[in-house]
Amino acid sequence: MNGGAVARGARPLRIGNASGFYGDRFDAVREMLTGGELDVLTGDYLAELTMLILGRDSLKDPSLGYARTFLRQMEEGLGLAHERGVRIVANAGGLNPGGLADALRKLAARLGVPARVAHVEGDGLPAPEGALTANAYLGGAGVTACLRAGADVVVTGRITDAALVSGPAAWWFDWGPGEYDRLAGAVAAGHVLECGAQATGGNYAFSAREAEADFRRPGFPLAEIDADGGAVITKHAGTGGLVDVGTVTAQLLYETAGARYAGPDVTLRLDTVRLAREGPDRVRIAGVRGEAPPPRLKTGTTRLGGWRNEVVFVLTGLDVEAKAALVEAQMAEAVGGAAQVRWELARTDHPDAATEEAASALLRLVVRDRDPERVGRAVSGAAVELALASYAGFHLTAPPGKGTPYGVFEAGYAERGAVAHTAVLPDGERVAVPDPPDAREPVPVPVPPLPPALPPGPVRRAPLGLVAGARSGDKGGDANVGVWARDEAGWRWLAHTLTVDRFRELLPETADLTVVRHVLPNLRALNFTVAGLLGEGVAAQARFDPQAKALGEWLRSRHLDLPEVLL
Repeated sequence: MNGGAVARGARPLRIGNASGFYGDRFDAVREMLTGGELDVLTGDYLAELTMLILGRDSLKDPSLGYARTFLRQMEEGLGLAHERGVRIVANAGGLNPGGLADALRKLAARLGVPARVAHVEGDGLPAPEGALTANAYLGGAGVTACLRAGADVVVTGRITDAALVSGPAAWWFDWGPGEYDRLAGAVAAGHVLECGAQATGGNYAFSAREAEADFRRPGFPLAEIDADGGAVITKHAGTGGLVDVGTVTAQLLYETAGARYAGPDVTLRLDTVRLAREGPDRVRIAGVRGEAPPPRLKTGTTRLGGWRNEVVFVLTGLDVEAKAALVEAQMAEAVGGAAQVRWELARTDHPDAATEEAASALLRLVVRDRDPERVGRAVSGAAVELALASYAGFHLTAPPGKGTPYGVFEAGYAERGAVAHTAVLPDGERVAVPDPPDAREPVPVPVPPLPPALPPGPVRRAPLGLVAGARSGDKGGDANVGVWARDEAGWRWLAHTLTVDRFRELLPETADLTVVRHVLPNLRALNFTVAGLLGEGVAAQARFDPQAKALGEWLRSRHLDLPEVLL
């Protein structure tokens, strides 16, 4: 591989992404390597749930603990990257980056590809009693060190998603650890790229209204990063999807919160980010400011929380609520021993429906307990035994099982001294990665002034989503909902209308929870954090939508009085 042979630093770094999660489009590596020019290709494989999955893999086989999909992708990707001079950086190492690096060296030898492989380790922490995994979120400096030592492939454990981009950018331009504005610009670009096709029209609120774009198979995104940290977000020519200010705004708001987006290398000031369309499928990110990172590192711990079982009863036709009450009463004894019991009736039925499915509602039972016997056969057997002895039309969506284990994610913080951030170079040398020079606690950012309100005028009752986009996601047990307006008039209305009280009113599930609103005028956006909505996190499956992926779309579907001037 010869990606460093060009005039590195004398032109923008062209860096792409080929994975947003463990299980993303397998062919994306080949598509990105063959679809256009790149200097670096990244892949994000880790998430809270993924760490639990990899932890369970490690229990079965200590030599595993990494994303095996990535290794299979490299069967073809190593040769393609070598031919095109592209460096590869991925966090697919998970809990065992050294093991993945060894597997890649063996693969390269078998393929006859002279790839120099390095890895970054040190994120692993002593697991508390009962925990399966414990990791700190490292920054990109270890990746930078590996690339400076000539690595063609760098695999890491739990570094932050955006560090997959900021680490290579610091190598390409030879930035120092205190160049916070430049690093913050690269982090902003990295945050846009990290979730793959979400930056190119995937999961986009307005995709149904973009008649010019084909969203059936969005391309993966790439960034052209400049020496000052500014960037242009784009995609390979001829690929599907769309890159515009809306798609980039949506991803910037995804799983963030207030004005400061703190990371291990730099704190990105989201309130300084400015976006501008530079041409078809090209959006410039400019004006980004950065500050020193906090003195502690974010950590994530996973553990097996117990066992869960789920049964979904189908209630068809008349008397749906009475049928639901009957089956709940009939199941009361069977589920009474479980620590947690949750019934939820989804009224998906329609009166005088033309199909049986449209005439049916769903009654969902979820039980949890540390004892698998209390949620296993005791529950599933009782449900099956009702088949001929319950409400008229009794049936289930699927045969109930014996119960499955569920996980719990816990976020925390660790002192930097508790972490041995280490770059293991291609020749095997181990290099300690130093901490940033002046890490410090952030100073609160004042709430920015709101724009002038729209003058009074005629209104129409209609869904919020006609004038505002949204994207939502999870951070442990909390949910995040970013909402943005597409123009300045919409922003003037949104900023004054969508208060915390109105948000709770529109989403009654949040009424008794702590909701914090953050104002980001440059993005014409509001970001809401809802504490505790997701219980113990995605792996606990505590909610119908356990990662809050559709929470924003629920919000957009709610009706309120919209100014006719916006419609």
